Amino acid sequence: MPLSPHSLPVDHDACLAPLAEVEPATFDVPEGACDTHAHLIGDGVRYPFVSERSYTPPPAPEQAYLAMLAACGMARGVLVQVSVHGTDNRLLLEALRRHPDRLCGVAVVAADVSDRELEALHAAGVRGLRINVLFGGGVGFAALETLAQRIAPLGWHLQFLVDARDLPPLMPRLEKLTLPCVIDHMGHMPVAEGLQSAGFRALMQCVRDLGWWVKLSGAYRISTRFDQDFDDVVPWAQTLIAAAPDRMLWGSDWPHVAIPRMPNTGRLRNLLATWAPDPLQRQRILVNNPERLYGFPPAQAPKATR
Repeated sequence: MPLSPHSLPVDHDACLAPLAEVEPATFDVPEGACDTHAHLIGDGVRYPFVSERSYTPPPAPEQAYLAMLAACGMARGVLVQVSVHGTDNRLLLEALRRHPDRLCGVAVVAADVSDRELEALHAAGVRGLRINVLFGGGVGFAALETLAQRIAPLGWHLQFLVDARDLPPLMPRLEKLTLPCVIDHMGHMPVAEGLQSAGFRALMQCVRDLGWWVKLSGAYRISTRFDQDFDDVVPWAQTLIAAAPDRMLWGSDWPHVAIPRMPNTGRLRNLLATWAPDPLQRQRILVNNPERLYGFPPAQAPKATR
């Protein structure tokens, strides 16, 4: 699969383990809150890594993820197939089958996937497929139209890990898609490029004109201000939220692969207090929007807010 010119350089020694400590919440996390973006990672033996991977991570098991969810006050989670496992979705599916009321998934498959496999993925709780051109091991845009056609009858969505700077030449193809689409990590391009950059304008076109969803995740992937709580991301996130509050999602991006410094997942959740200061906005982002996209049952009434 050809990678984007903006893909990360291969570094098999770059991955750290996630922090076990989770900072306390600075706002009342609503009932039924959902982390819409996380990965499980196997040991590399029972669940082998693909040779074309861009990084080599430590294990990130299901039990550790569920502990993080609980510590963050999240009732639900969406597991996204990690690139290092390629199209081997076994680890993902095992977790979904054990926790059908709490977890659903986004898988990675080849364009020639069988109908039987798609039906099995759906039965296990998969609700989307990922296109990934930033890390080796993913499935790229060559399979776009084929996969979109294959999954449309299932009511699934396509999820894109792409640098928004690569979007402009892709727009003629993206405009023809008729199924829901989600973009990871607020477009995964440096916020230093600015709100008037061609990449951000293309991202906003996807959101406003094409009805795309956005994961408010991975602030550390697009910011240069780790020690300032990623304050350079605030205008970026708030512009996206203002454009489509009913199609914004929050994701932890746990276990935070392929970065040189490990963030505190609780602090990442707390960024929502600044990005979406209105409790009703956070209710949409954390509860209502994930219910609509992933099909989770309605949560109970929200808690009183601070």
